[in-house]
Formats: sequence, C-alpha cells, structure tokens
Amino acid sequence: MKAMLLSLLLLGAAPSGPAPSSLPPEALGAPPLVDASPTAWSCTIDTLRAGKECVFEAEVPPARGANTDVESANIKLLKDASRALCSEAVSNARDGSPDPKLVAVCERKYADVVGRCGIDGNTPVVDAKGRFAPAARACYRALSSVLQDVQLMASVASTCCECAARSQCPGNGESCYAAVSRQQAGPTTLACMDERCRDACSMMLPPSASIPRQTPSRGSQQHTDSAAL
Repeated sequence: MKAMLLSLLLLGAAPSGPAPSSLPPEALGAPPLVDASPTAWSCTIDTLRAGKECVFEAEVPPARGANTDVESANIKLLKDASRALCSEAVSNARDGSPDPKLVAVCERKYADVVGRCGIDGNTPVVDAKGRFAPAARACYRALSSVLQDVQLMASVASTCCECAARSQCPGNGESCYAAVSRQQAGPTTLACMDERCRDACSMMLPPSASIPRQTPSRGSQQHTDSAAL
C-alpha cells in the first residue's frame, strides 16, 4: 500500500507534457528590448498649461538646416498658444474675472521667450500629435516659467494693481504686477496703497506702522496750520 501511495504522489508531482527546453546560453546576455512608443507623459500644450512634469518624445524628422517655413510655423503656433494660455491663466487665478492689462503683460513675455527659443526653423516645435520636440526643451521650460510668474501675479497682485491704477498711486501700471508680487514696491507706492487700497492689497502690504511716510514740508505744514486758524 505504501509503495502504491508513493507511486501516485510521484505521478502527481510530475509535469504533464514534454519537458521545457532549456534556454540557450546567449539568451541571458542579449540586450534588453526597448519600447520606444510614445507614452502618456509627452510634453504638450496641456502639460504646459497644467505645469506637469513630462517627457520630450515627439517624433520629428531630423534637422536639415534652417527652413523659413518651419520657423514661421513654429512662431505662429507658440504665439497662438500664448494668447490662449495667458488668458486662461489670468482668468483662472482670478476666479473667472479678466485682467486685460496683465494678459497683455503675459503675451509680451511669451513673445520675448519665443524670439529667443533658438530653434530657428531647424525642426518643428511639436510633431503631428502636438508633442514638444526634444530640441524645444529649453523653449518649453522658459514658456512654463512665464506662465508660473503670471499665475502668481494674477493671484496676489492683480486686484491690488487695479486699485492702485484707479487711485493714481505712483508705480501703478504694468510694473506694479512684478513689484507687488515680489514685494519690491517703493515706500511712496506702499503708503498710497495702504491709504487707498488697503483691502485690495492687504495680502501683500506690510503692517501700516512699518511703511515709511513722507514728512510734510515746512511750507505745507505752515499752510495747514494757517488753514486751521
């Protein structure tokens, strides 16, 4: 009986079918197979808009020297994208409220970056599927930096600068956005904002007591005293 049970166990443990052939010795040393197909992480206008990390894996033809048609197409594409991205970034940061002046600032910043992208028509910026080419890596990063700066300006400086412009504070206009968002506004501008735009600028203003104030001149002080009499 024991011999029969042992035989059954051995039969059950044996693999069915023919035994697998052993791997050839060179199989383990073969180079790995690389899947070069595009992934969902490709750099596109959408990843630029969202500020996501991405991979530059566009399928573009090899560079064959500068081509004016390709260069014109690159510039047009990036400028068209800048108009949409600037408007969206400002509107989203302000809960749907537009700021045409800041949008214009954004578009000028984008135009400056596009002019310094350095691709010069050697290759398309994006491929047929809208993916940024590896040669456009520096350009993409510069465009992303502009968008982040403008989003910051729209979030913390836009409402304040609009009030400063209405109140005729010094330092208003386009320079106000960068100065306020970087907390670099001058004392006179800060004093005016504190007096006339405290609510709109409260996020970016220091305590009122720490803002330098202009001391009235002797002539204006005498005029004030005389008027009081």
